[in-house]
Amino acid sequence: MTAPAEPTGTDTTAATAGPANPLIAPTAAGHRRVLTGDRPTGPLHLGHYFGTLRNRVQLQSQGLELMIVVADYQVITDRDRPDRLAERAENLVLDYLAAGVDPGRATIFTHSAVPALNQLLLPFLSLVSVAELSRNPTVKDEIAHSRQSAVSGLMFTYPVHQAADLLFCKADLVPVGQDQLPHLEVARTVARRFNDRYGTLFPEPQALLSDAPLLLGTDAGKMSKSRGNAISLGADGDETARMLRGAVTDPDRHIAYDPEHRPGVSNLLLLTALCQDRDPHQVAEEIGAGGAAALKRTATEAVNEYFRPLRARRAELAADRTLLREVLHTGNARANEIANRTLAEVRTAMGTF
Repeated sequence: MTAPAEPTGTDTTAATAGPANPLIAPTAAGHRRVLTGDRPTGPLHLGHYFGTLRNRVQLQSQGLELMIVVADYQVITDRDRPDRLAERAENLVLDYLAAGVDPGRATIFTHSAVPALNQLLLPFLSLVSVAELSRNPTVKDEIAHSRQSAVSGLMFTYPVHQAADLLFCKADLVPVGQDQLPHLEVARTVARRFNDRYGTLFPEPQALLSDAPLLLGTDAGKMSKSRGNAISLGADGDETARMLRGAVTDPDRHIAYDPEHRPGVSNLLLLTALCQDRDPHQVAEEIGAGGAAALKRTATEAVNEYFRPLRARRAELAADRTLLREVLHTGNARANEIANRTLAEVRTAMGTF
């Protein structure tokens, strides 16, 4: 599932919540199709990898059908104009493949290339009220942080666009962060009301919440492409070292994992632990009184070692842009087949031509 806000480590996938909330799937078992995606607004970074990409590969390995939307149309929800969309869309595909997404088993497609998907927006808009959209807390937050001088109709109706993204392929499992649950509830409402009014056609998709730890940026703030505080997947060893040398820590030489009181230090410990499949407290104990310099050196070595294979694959794939376009071409064709079939079913159910 995509969002106007920067995608972070909160948008995918391993379940953590129990079955008390029927919106949240406690496990992937019994589900068939997953939809997730990203907006092509810039390069993906380490937060995306540990929060989303790695988990997408795991879902794929569990046998679920993976649909990944490169949400190019959605770039203009909070921006006045798109920038280098085609190039950025290809770069997203590059990051997906380098991270291990198998295009032979996953459908990777661009939003703008699937007309029937977007045509579903009209009947879906008739199923929700303006008051319901106005109350959506995620929409309120996105409007508050919008880069536009005024709220567009596209921004206001964004949850219904996401409903179309999910329901066109009848996805029944959606990796999201906690902040995206209100959007998903709109999609479930649309599905339920359509089924009640016209006959059962759509599943009510469930959320799959992430237990992935949230990585901060090198400034100890929210990791974001636009804030210059994120290490991209395409960064080389030298760039990684430079970014981590400039990471915010604190004056205390004794290294300890304390996210609340020492966010910068704890973030580097967490990053190191994720790369080494260890507990951040254990990493902290080993560094001890070594101070920030030792911590940054350890983090740099861990990141560069962990991402060395991914970076090698990425460099190899980047040399053949034709392959990236072929992946999108194949994915777009597959997505169109699904969307055209769903739109035909909707027309039949509604009694239209």
